[in-house]
Amino acid sequence: MTDLVTRRPQGLFCEPGGFYIDPWRPVERAVITHAHADHCRPGHAAYLAQHDGLGLMRTRLGDTAVLEGLAYGETRRVGDVTLSLHPAGHVLGSAQVRIEYRGEVWVVAGDYFVSGAGDVNLTCAPFQPVRCDTFVTESTFGLPIYRWAPQTAVLADMRAWWAACAAEGRHALLMGYSLGKAQRLLAGLATPDAPGPVLVHAAVARLNAVYRAAGIALPEAATVSTETHFKALRGALVIAPPAVQGSRWAKALGSHSDSFASGWMRLRGARRRRGVDRGFVFSDHADWPGLLAAIAATGAQRVIVTHGDEGALVRYLGELGLQAEAFATEYGDEAEVIEPAAAPEAEA
Repeated sequence: MTDLVTRRPQGLFCEPGGFYIDPWRPVERAVITHAHADHCRPGHAAYLAQHDGLGLMRTRLGDTAVLEGLAYGETRRVGDVTLSLHPAGHVLGSAQVRIEYRGEVWVVAGDYFVSGAGDVNLTCAPFQPVRCDTFVTESTFGLPIYRWAPQTAVLADMRAWWAACAAEGRHALLMGYSLGKAQRLLAGLATPDAPGPVLVHAAVARLNAVYRAAGIALPEAATVSTETHFKALRGALVIAPPAVQGSRWAKALGSHSDSFASGWMRLRGARRRRGVDRGFVFSDHADWPGLLAAIAATGAQRVIVTHGDEGALVRYLGELGLQAEAFATEYGDEAEVIEPAAAPEAEA
């Protein structure tokens, strides 16, 4: 069988289709899985992505980028392959790339999140497994230690911490990545019975507007500005990117407790290094059980593992009898800044 996707210096290349998937160097044609900056980079001649995420990509790439969108499940003939995009559950418009060529099917998943029992993500389409012969999977949290509690339970813990801050006369600064994470937090916490008002950093507000324009009904939240009078507020929850920690912007909040929402908070050492009052294990990537469940649901007998703890997952899949290997890529964790103007100090 032909390898439908290979690694080249520019990125992951589909030769029969003549396109790259999330390339890290400029190419003629790029198929993009989602708008985080390590997967959606400027400089390509043309971009193809799921249409719900085009607004986010436009925010990152500017008005001159040539963007084309596909609906989930819509098929497109590209070169000699049939291509379609399917929900990944990671951020708005995130997609798995299905490639079919001469009866063989590959799926390149990009980043994805597998919802747990009882979890409902209101900010993007949930992950849907796609049957294939070869599955290219991420492994950001590809170790058995990474196991997520239901997001509903984590949001309840966040709410209790916020309520305790409000009772003490302090604000609650909740830090999470501006694209994807912040919107999940806002949707889960800004409810009518909330302990206090909800405000967001300007970088988060810009992306919230893009989500709303795409039809996502996010709760309203005021944007923090130089006119925001924090002394007149009681027990506010402020959602902001991690880069604000210790900045003049954060100090302007007055008395507050700070926290960080990330899958990395599963590690005690990471919580200490982050230096926050609270760490909440809250991710939009699949945990170890989620990775294994997603791989099993594809029915793939060959699995190629990308960015993260590739070695551990490759070894485990080999023990299960699968043909497993790794691709070295230049992807990372979620990119924090989607545009230069989002830097928190610029808002101080």
